[in-house]
Amino acid sequence: MTFEQAAIRIEKEKEFAELKDAIARILDSESVERFLRRLQKKGIRIRDIDLLLASGVLEDLDEPLAKSGKPARQWYQELSLSDQALLREFYLSKIEEVETGLRARFNKLYRYY
Repeated sequence: MTFEQAAIRIEKEKEFAELKDAIARILDSESVERFLRRLQKKGIRIRDIDLLLASGVLEDLDEPLAKSGKPARQWYQELSLSDQALLREFYLSKIEEVETGLRARFNKLYRYY
């Protein structure tokens, strides 16, 4: 028997899509190194999504999000708790897909301690 994740309906689709798309663009293979350097410079651990949202890094690196006129943290806070959990899960899964070489170069960001 294999694990199958239950489908959870997204309540605030516009807000969710805005942040999800920004995260996907930033973690794109062409942009991810810049993102990792920015986190390293600010001393933000890669799994600390709350600090990431509060820092303004997403707005700095993603032009469409910056042009939206609303900070990423505000988009996130407008989501329901289940939407926030789905977005965190999406983000955490995307950071695990980062190329092994880059993860090794930025290993301090990936450490749990």
